[in-house]
Amino acid sequence: MKTNKTNVQRLVGLAILAALVIVLQTFVSIPLGMFTITLTLVPIMLGAILFGPSGGAFLGAVFGVVVGIQVVTGAAGIYSTLMFEYLPFVTILICILKGTVAGFVAGLIYKPFAKTGKKFLGTILSAVSCPIVNTGIFVLGLAFFYGTLVNSWALDQGYANAFTFIMFFMIGLNFVVEFAVNVLLIPVVLRVIDIVKKRF
Repeated sequence: MKTNKTNVQRLVGLAILAALVIVLQTFVSIPLGMFTITLTLVPIMLGAILFGPSGGAFLGAVFGVVVGIQVVTGAAGIYSTLMFEYLPFVTILICILKGTVAGFVAGLIYKPFAKTGKKFLGTILSAVSCPIVNTGIFVLGLAFFYGTLVNSWALDQGYANAFTFIMFFMIGLNFVVEFAVNVLLIPVVLRVIDIVKKRF
């Protein structure tokens, strides 16, 4: 009976966070530079901490699917559209993969720290890992599959090579802001975790 109740609570919790992921990614993304800053990594990180790697992966996949839809419809910005036109399948795969892996890794990192009672440290590392993995997979995808396209963008913008263009023009400020948001909201995340665990 207790197992059934736990499963129901898990499903309800994941459903609420999934809805939050969809709302944040659809309505609260902030245009900046070539792409958009997303606040969606926060509920993904929260889900990873509360429901483990599988929960984080599920929420990350939901995030990836929403981003993929935005790319297909042109809502994700001109450069995302160009990437989709260049390699449609790979673009959608990267969208889904980067969010899924980021959520999974965040949960994987938190788990051993929670078992040893070092939840604060685990939360910090989980918060830090989520944007790093998300952005890291995106950068690797650009480097491996979009070299020609990115080189042309770099030349158009006056950059010496694709690497400096990716690091300083494409993801620089976006990554810094997303990283800062995740880290700054750690106290809020810890408070939410305490409330949820006390109630359930």
